[in-house]
Amino acid sequence: MGWFKQWRRARILRRATLDEQLWRRTVGAFPFTRTLSEADRARLKDWVILFLEQKSIHGAAGFGLRDDIRMAIAVQACLLILNLDLDYYRGWAEVIIYPDEFVAEYEYLDENGVAHVVKEPLSGESWLRGPVILSWADAEAAGQVAGYNVVIHEFAHKLDMLNGDADGFPPLHGGMNRETWSRAFTAAYDDFCARVDRGDMMPIDPYAAENPAEFFAVVSEAFFEMPSRVQADYPEVYRQLALFYRQDPVLCQRPAADRTRRAMVNG
Repeated sequence: MGWFKQWRRARILRRATLDEQLWRRTVGAFPFTRTLSEADRARLKDWVILFLEQKSIHGAAGFGLRDDIRMAIAVQACLLILNLDLDYYRGWAEVIIYPDEFVAEYEYLDENGVAHVVKEPLSGESWLRGPVILSWADAEAAGQVAGYNVVIHEFAHKLDMLNGDADGFPPLHGGMNRETWSRAFTAAYDDFCARVDRGDMMPIDPYAAENPAEFFAVVSEAFFEMPSRVQADYPEVYRQLALFYRQDPVLCQRPAADRTRRAMVNG
């Protein structure tokens, strides 16, 4: 049914009435979208239109959503799939926005078999085959604090969950090597955890040391927000992320003339 999907998408795009002024203002608000080429912006715009058509974005706890909030969430979510496909966000349909941190309640059994209930304030959460939940107070900080982006973080979890629970090992493209991915991420994660344990000053959010799934999500934030830092600290991880997302943010952020020269040399 691929032909029907393409026909339906083309029909939605033809009939779309996206607010052009709001679109330009939103794309111009983030450092990681300001540097996109015109072709990339056009493709991102198409994904945003289709995303907003396919996903329900609504407020919780009395939070009234504005169009600019919906647009900001969609633009950042679609940045991850810029060179992939909207089908990477298949199997779920809802984004829930709280005005601020929300409280999640969990129950777990300790080593003695005793049940505990924990209430924890969160800025974002992704459910397997369920919604993405975000705090707007935290999402609004995108582009203001280097390497911190709750929208990219939670949607990276969604990509990770395409083959089951989040574990830092999303389904790779044909031509990518599972052993190479595993070797790069395992070495980087071990090094990162050791640096956090030593109390080193970390340019990447120390929360990445929580587990391999959080490492993938946090490093994905940094990959788009401060790619040069990821490339400098963990070049093999950067290479794997560039292959997975099919994007090279370091190259994208270079001056246009420099990108042209590099393309000529590589060509």
